Amino acid sequence: MKSKNTAPAENKPEKSDACCCRKKTTPRQEKELKLLKNRLSRMVGQLNGIGKMLEENRYCGDILTQVAAVESALQSFGYMILQEHMETCVVEEIQNGNTAVVDEAVELVKKLK
Repeated sequence: MKSKNTAPAENKPEKSDACCCRKKTTPRQEKELKLLKNRLSRMVGQLNGIGKMLEENRYCGDILTQVAAVESALQSFGYMILQEHMETCVVEEIQNGNTAVVDEAVELVKKLK
């Protein structure tokens, strides 16, 4: 096997703290956090259900219907996080003079398409 060529730590470029937050400055409200966790738990349950359907050798169309439901739920979850990001992190960074956060936000939107 070929060994990976890794540079010493001192030669690695550091991530800039200038671009957006890596830990939210504004904490999520308890109600919002509970809503997000509930949605995530529901998706985990759906995924486990799909696993059970496979074990039971269920009809492909039924499994695909559940896959579509999970995809839709995950997309919706992503948009909720994106909205929160835009309303908190992005606004705060722009107010602090960091307009580079807009480019990051555009890339995040592209990822969620």
